[in-house]
Amino acid sequence: MDRTEKREFVTELNQALVATSMVVVARNTGLTVAEVTDLRRKMRASGSTYRVAKNRLTNLALEGTPFDGIKPMLKGPIALAWSKDPVAVAKAAVEFAKTNEKFVLVGGALGSQTLNADGLKALSEMPSLETLRAQLLGLIVSPATKVAGVLQAPAGQLARVFGAYAKKDEASAEAA
Repeated sequence: MDRTEKREFVTELNQALVATSMVVVARNTGLTVAEVTDLRRKMRASGSTYRVAKNRLTNLALEGTPFDGIKPMLKGPIALAWSKDPVAVAKAAVEFAKTNEKFVLVGGALGSQTLNADGLKALSEMPSLETLRAQLLGLIVSPATKVAGVLQAPAGQLARVFGAYAKKDEASAEAA
Protein backbone atom coordinates (compact mmCIF):
# COMPACT_ATOMS: atom_id res chain seq x y z
CA MET A 1 0.00 0.00 0.00
CA ASP A 2 1.29 3.44 -0.75
CA ARG A 3 0.60 6.49 1.42
CA THR A 4 -2.57 7.58 -0.36
CA GLU A 5 -4.06 4.09 -0.10
CA LYS A 6 -3.19 4.01 3.60
CA ARG A 7 -4.82 7.42 4.17
CA GLU A 8 -7.94 6.28 2.33
CA PHE A 9 -8.04 3.06 4.37
CA VAL A 10 -7.67 4.94 7.67
CA THR A 11 -10.38 7.44 6.68
CA GLU A 12 -12.72 4.69 5.52
CA LEU A 13 -12.21 2.63 8.69
CA ASN A 14 -12.62 5.70 10.91
CA GLN A 15 -15.92 6.62 9.24
CA ALA A 16 -17.18 3.04 9.59
CA LEU A 17 -16.23 2.91 13.28
CA VAL A 18 -17.82 6.28 14.05
CA ALA A 19 -21.11 5.03 12.56
CA THR A 20 -21.18 1.74 14.49
CA SER A 21 -21.96 0.71 18.06
CA MET A 22 -19.96 -2.51 18.44
CA VAL A 23 -16.48 -3.69 17.42
CA VAL A 24 -15.11 -7.22 17.82
CA VAL A 25 -11.36 -7.90 17.75
CA ALA A 26 -10.28 -11.40 16.73
CA ARG A 27 -7.05 -13.18 15.94
CA ASN A 28 -7.28 -15.03 12.63
CA THR A 29 -3.94 -16.80 12.32
CA GLY A 30 -3.98 -19.78 9.97
CA LEU A 31 -7.41 -19.37 8.40
CA THR A 32 -7.67 -20.66 4.85
CA VAL A 33 -9.23 -18.60 2.07
CA ALA A 34 -12.33 -20.82 2.14
CA GLU A 35 -12.71 -20.31 5.90
CA VAL A 36 -12.32 -16.54 5.61
CA THR A 37 -14.85 -16.48 2.77
CA ASP A 38 -17.29 -18.48 4.91
CA LEU A 39 -16.72 -16.09 7.83
CA ARG A 40 -17.30 -13.03 5.65
CA ARG A 41 -20.49 -14.59 4.28
CA LYS A 42 -21.79 -15.25 7.82
CA MET A 43 -20.87 -11.74 8.94
CA ARG A 44 -22.61 -10.19 5.92
CA ALA A 45 -25.72 -12.31 6.60
CA SER A 46 -25.87 -10.89 10.13
CA GLY A 47 -25.51 -7.32 8.88
CA SER A 48 -21.89 -7.07 10.05
CA THR A 49 -18.64 -6.12 8.37
CA TYR A 50 -15.40 -8.10 8.72
CA ARG A 51 -12.02 -6.63 7.84
CA VAL A 52 -8.40 -7.61 8.35
CA ALA A 53 -6.38 -4.52 9.23
CA LYS A 54 -2.84 -3.54 10.12
CA ASN A 55 -2.52 -2.60 13.76
CA ARG A 56 -0.80 0.73 13.14
CA LEU A 57 -3.47 1.82 10.66
CA THR A 58 -6.22 0.61 12.98
CA ASN A 59 -4.73 2.67 15.83
CA LEU A 60 -4.85 5.74 13.59
CA ALA A 61 -8.44 4.98 12.56
CA LEU A 62 -9.56 4.63 16.20
CA GLU A 63 -8.80 8.33 16.87
CA GLY A 64 -12.03 10.21 17.47
CA THR A 65 -14.13 7.07 18.03
CA PRO A 66 -15.46 5.71 21.33
CA PHE A 67 -13.41 2.52 20.84
CA ASP A 68 -10.05 3.68 22.24
CA GLY A 69 -10.26 0.85 24.80
CA ILE A 70 -9.42 -1.79 22.19
CA LYS A 71 -5.98 -0.36 21.37
CA PRO A 72 -4.18 -2.74 23.81
CA MET A 73 -5.82 -5.70 22.01
CA LEU A 74 -4.18 -4.79 18.71
CA LYS A 75 -1.16 -7.08 18.87
CA GLY A 76 -0.32 -9.63 16.22
CA PRO A 77 -2.50 -10.48 13.23
CA ILE A 78 -5.97 -9.19 14.03
CA ALA A 79 -9.25 -8.68 12.29
CA LEU A 80 -12.11 -6.36 13.14
CA ALA A 81 -15.82 -7.00 12.83
CA TRP A 82 -18.42 -4.32 13.45
CA SER A 83 -22.11 -3.71 13.20
CA LYS A 84 -24.82 -1.32 14.35
CA ASP A 85 -26.57 -4.27 16.04
CA PRO A 86 -24.17 -5.32 18.82
CA VAL A 87 -25.76 -8.71 19.40
CA ALA A 88 -25.65 -9.70 15.72
CA VAL A 89 -21.90 -9.18 15.30
CA ALA A 90 -21.16 -10.89 18.64
CA LYS A 91 -23.33 -13.89 17.71
CA ALA A 92 -21.73 -14.26 14.29
CA ALA A 93 -18.20 -14.06 15.72
CA VAL A 94 -18.87 -16.44 18.64
CA GLU A 95 -20.62 -18.98 16.40
CA PHE A 96 -17.72 -19.01 13.96
CA ALA A 97 -15.18 -19.26 16.80
CA LYS A 98 -17.01 -22.34 18.14
CA THR A 99 -16.58 -24.17 14.83
CA ASN A 100 -13.04 -22.99 14.03
CA GLU A 101 -10.23 -23.05 16.58
CA LYS A 102 -7.97 -20.84 14.41
CA PHE A 103 -10.37 -17.91 14.87
CA VAL A 104 -9.79 -16.65 18.42
CA LEU A 105 -11.87 -13.87 19.96
CA VAL A 106 -9.64 -11.34 21.71
CA GLY A 107 -12.30 -8.89 22.87
CA GLY A 108 -14.20 -5.90 21.68
CA ALA A 109 -15.98 -2.74 22.64
CA LEU A 110 -19.61 -1.77 22.97
CA GLY A 111 -19.42 2.00 22.72
CA SER A 112 -16.86 3.09 25.29
CA GLN A 113 -17.26 -0.15 27.29
CA THR A 114 -14.41 -2.60 26.62
CA LEU A 115 -15.30 -6.30 26.60
CA ASN A 116 -13.12 -9.38 26.89
CA ALA A 117 -13.86 -12.67 25.13
CA ASP A 118 -16.21 -13.78 27.94
CA GLY A 119 -18.12 -10.50 27.63
CA LEU A 120 -18.56 -11.13 23.91
CA LYS A 121 -19.89 -14.63 24.62
CA ALA A 122 -22.35 -13.25 27.17
CA LEU A 123 -23.49 -10.58 24.71
CA SER A 124 -23.97 -13.19 21.99
CA GLU A 125 -26.44 -15.08 24.19
CA MET A 126 -28.79 -12.11 24.39
CA PRO A 127 -31.73 -11.88 21.99
CA SER A 128 -31.14 -9.78 18.88
CA LEU A 129 -32.43 -6.24 18.50
CA GLU A 130 -35.23 -7.40 16.18
CA THR A 131 -36.32 -10.08 18.69
CA LEU A 132 -36.35 -7.55 21.52
CA ARG A 133 -38.44 -5.15 19.42
CA ALA A 134 -40.92 -7.93 18.61
CA GLN A 135 -41.20 -8.92 22.28
CA LEU A 136 -41.72 -5.29 23.33
CA LEU A 137 -44.36 -4.80 20.66
CA GLY A 138 -46.09 -7.98 21.83
CA LEU A 139 -46.15 -6.68 25.40
CA ILE A 140 -47.60 -3.36 24.27
CA VAL A 141 -50.24 -4.86 21.97
CA SER A 142 -51.34 -7.66 24.31
CA PRO A 143 -53.15 -5.50 26.92
CA ALA A 144 -54.83 -3.46 24.18
CA THR A 145 -56.27 -6.56 22.51
CA LYS A 146 -57.48 -7.88 25.87
CA VAL A 147 -59.17 -4.56 26.69
CA ALA A 148 -60.79 -4.47 23.25
CA GLY A 149 -62.08 -8.02 23.75
CA VAL A 150 -63.53 -7.19 27.16
CA LEU A 151 -65.20 -4.04 25.85
CA GLN A 152 -66.66 -5.83 22.83
CA ALA A 153 -68.16 -8.70 24.84
CA PRO A 154 -71.04 -6.74 26.49
CA ALA A 155 -71.86 -4.96 23.21
CA GLY A 156 -71.97 -8.30 21.42
CA GLN A 157 -74.25 -9.74 24.08
CA LEU A 158 -76.61 -6.75 23.79
CA ALA A 159 -76.70 -7.10 20.03
CA ARG A 160 -77.62 -10.78 20.36
CA VAL A 161 -80.42 -9.98 22.88
CA PHE A 162 -81.85 -7.26 20.61
CA GLY A 163 -81.60 -9.65 17.66
CA ALA A 164 -83.48 -12.32 19.59
CA TYR A 165 -86.26 -9.86 20.50
CA ALA A 166 -86.50 -8.73 16.89
CA LYS A 167 -86.84 -12.32 15.67
CA LYS A 168 -89.42 -13.00 18.38
CA ASP A 169 -91.45 -9.93 17.33
CA GLU A 170 -91.21 -10.95 13.66
CA ALA A 171 -92.32 -14.49 14.49
CA SER A 172 -95.29 -13.26 16.54
CA ALA A 173 -96.23 -10.76 13.78
CA GLU A 174 -96.17 -13.54 11.17
CA ALA A 175 -98.25 -15.82 13.42
CA ALA A 176 -100.91 -13.17 13.94
